[in-house]
Amino acid sequence: MVVSVQEDPGGNVADLVSEAARTRPGAPALIDTATGTTLTWADVDAAVSAAARRLTEAGLAPGDRAAIRLPTSTAFAVSFFAVARAGGIALPLSPQAPTAEVRPLLEHSGARLLITEDGGADPDGDVPVLASSIETTGEPSAPVGGGEDIAVLLYTSGTNGPSRGAMLSHRALLANVAQIRELRPPVTEPGDRVLITIPLFHIYGLGPGLLTTAAAGATAVLSPRFDAHAALADCAAHRVTAIVGVPTMYAEFAALPADQLGEGLATVRMLTSGAAPLHPRTLAAIRGATGLNVFEGYGLTEAAPVVTTTLVTGYPKPGSVGRPLPGVELRLVDSDGTPGPVPLDADDPDDTFPDDPGGTGLVAIRGANLFSGYWPDRAHGPDADGWFRTGDVGYLDSDGDLHLVDRANDLVIVNGFNVFPREVEEVVAGLPGVAEVAVVGVLDQRTGEAVQAVVVPEAGASLSEQQVVDRCAERLAGYKVPATVRFVTELPHTATGKLRRDRLRG
Repeated sequence: MVVSVQEDPGGNVADLVSEAARTRPGAPALIDTATGTTLTWADVDAAVSAAARRLTEAGLAPGDRAAIRLPTSTAFAVSFFAVARAGGIALPLSPQAPTAEVRPLLEHSGARLLITEDGGADPDGDVPVLASSIETTGEPSAPVGGGEDIAVLLYTSGTNGPSRGAMLSHRALLANVAQIRELRPPVTEPGDRVLITIPLFHIYGLGPGLLTTAAAGATAVLSPRFDAHAALADCAAHRVTAIVGVPTMYAEFAALPADQLGEGLATVRMLTSGAAPLHPRTLAAIRGATGLNVFEGYGLTEAAPVVTTTLVTGYPKPGSVGRPLPGVELRLVDSDGTPGPVPLDADDPDDTFPDDPGGTGLVAIRGANLFSGYWPDRAHGPDADGWFRTGDVGYLDSDGDLHLVDRANDLVIVNGFNVFPREVEEVVAGLPGVAEVAVVGVLDQRTGEAVQAVVVPEAGASLSEQQVVDRCAERLAGYKVPATVRFVTELPHTATGKLRRDRLRG
């Protein structure tokens, strides 16, 4: 029986669990490959209620922020739904991020609790810490809040500065789940077993991964990290039928012998990819070894997250991210929001892409899945007519499929994670001997983009690439650490002194 998901303005994200427990109580819900734990939907419902009661007893009130610093695991899933059921706002954080990166997010969000694996002290010592726990006995509890109440606060690099907290309501999350589930054939069915090895603290793993699986009453096979050989073993052992992935994963799959890949994915029927472009060679290699297509999509945290996918047409198109989901509107606008595509180069009316019949523009979207603005004052959300300009530049080909060509800002996107160059530049600039530094994104076949630091050393200074990398590794999350460091004698600037990042990318 398919679990019904309604775009109920009063619904709570935790309703997905209670509905799955009602209709498929004995079906496996969560399989944790790291611990060997398997929970049914009835188990998950009971565990969520027990954890919600613990949160309330610890002082969590409706609207309070509860940080969750856990890997992709059963513990994360239960903790997230428990925060929602208790009426709190979940603040997912990377368990690998260094203290220097986590502390400002705890402070800016005003987090009241921090959930970790062992309940150890928080990085600053002033936020109460709870150890995650799974107790499958006790009575179910009713959810607190829903609808326009904020369910999750996800920090993402903005267009004009460092990380900003995108406020996603229960309404937005449930709407995107419902939009995804309107696709035919269904992305996730009740009998599916969905491999999720991408981070649940990222909106891609959380929404299209965990929430969509819960909405179908299917089974989530959770792994804290991706390894191609281990993933194939998990697929075989747990009879995985669908994989929610990123280009890095599929590139590693494609590098394996075709017979090994075909055998490992023998039970799989659906492969989806997001967060970064997938190389056409990878698409071809996967199809050749398994007979399966990899369907690409485009999204962003502020859209909870999926906007377009090639699943709408039912066939992959290299270079394209497909068409909008049912219930999502998309149009191209110019810099002031006026509808209609514009040439890629305003000084060259003929500057277009070969399959671009109408010119490029900023991607603007509208739908019930959009966020409620940035924390804490809901600033810069959708406009009065419901439209949100993403900052991404793209064009629509003659079939109406979206192609992304650039961004209107300088964000570097590594495996779907946003890196704001200024944050990395400030870290590198603090290294003795650095006169000037610029950070740009460079193409990378595995991660879509990689971070590159371009450094001008001070006269007489002796700097090495390893020194730069080590300093960043001490202060930044791994995906923000430069993959390459280039030393130059000067950086390109405009006549007014503005850095020309476009020259560096070239």
